[in-house]
Amino acid sequence: MTAAGTTLVIGANGTTGSRTTARLVAAGHRVRAAGRRAAPVPGAEAVRFDWYDPATFGEAIAGTDRVYLVPPPGDSDPAAVMLPFLRQARDTGVHRAVLLSSSAVPEGGPAVGAVHRALPGLFDAWAVLRPSWFMQNFTGTHPHAHSIRDDGVILTATGTGRVGFVDADDIAAVAVHALTDDRAPRTDLVLTGPEALSHDDVATIVTEVTGRPVAHRHLPAGQLRDRLAATMPRDFAALLADLDLAIAGGAEDRTTDTVRRLTGRPPRSFRAVAERELTRSG
Repeated sequence: MTAAGTTLVIGANGTTGSRTTARLVAAGHRVRAAGRRAAPVPGAEAVRFDWYDPATFGEAIAGTDRVYLVPPPGDSDPAAVMLPFLRQARDTGVHRAVLLSSSAVPEGGPAVGAVHRALPGLFDAWAVLRPSWFMQNFTGTHPHAHSIRDDGVILTATGTGRVGFVDADDIAAVAVHALTDDRAPRTDLVLTGPEALSHDDVATIVTEVTGRPVAHRHLPAGQLRDRLAATMPRDFAALLADLDLAIAGGAEDRTTDTVRRLTGRPPRSFRAVAERELTRSG
């Protein structure tokens, strides 16, 4: 590991940002925890940061030498706000950047794919994390988790397509490696769990773990898009519905050895995460 200076974690109260912050702090690294409300984070310096308010950029960057980047949620063109920030960060001393992207979004693809494409031209030390869909989508605050708790149902347009769902704790472990290892990965890293599961499989496991019946209900992509558009911009809802169709076509039916190779331990299974988080939450 490098003798890191200070790491700016953007989205430090989010699913992967909070876990990355906690791991960095536990390992003795200095962390500036950035969020829209500058909420206190144990062991870290809280700082306000808003992708849509460039006036917050300077204070957040000051004194940092690396950054963990969580894109603005629900934005179909995050490059418009992220690239000006990244140029400013580079010009003020940040030399390593680790970007959270998605296994469904290649370099140069839609949304954060444009930031992925630009990153190697901005920093010599960099990595792009491309995790599969989060296991925490079924246990936390994601619409799937609310639907499971409220209605006992998972609504998708994925059909029987399978996904290598990944634990957010495993994503954070890889993020810390990419931020602090002596040599930055300088590549994109596709992260999955140990097995590919359909949403029917997920519903079965959640039912077995919680003792409450959960079913997977398939929706046409257009109907799913319309439901999502009630809570987010319509163009982003359309993107998510298209990603479900890609899953139905087999685009996410894969597993990788990246978590084991970079952390030295196997990725956690969905059943293990469900037992850890759903039995705890009741």
